[in-house]
Amino acid sequence: MEDGDAPEKPLTVAQAASALKVSPRRVNALITSGRLKAEKFGAAWMIQPSDLIEVLDRKPGRPREEDSASQND
Repeated sequence: MEDGDAPEKPLTVAQAASALKVSPRRVNALITSGRLKAEKFGAAWMIQPSDLIEVLDRKPGRPREEDSASQND
């Protein structure tokens, strides 16, 4: 089996928090809000690395409203 075919090893909330440079509480909030996909195993949330990468690739902050820039009357 090639490295690319190996299944991803899920991350704990603490590991995800370290990768995102946020607190574990913030990771839990991202999970609860649905912005970070995770699966619950017993009492622990587990996050797939690919789902974490999606969060890392997002731009921080609120999205710009395109119409507001053109409404400078």
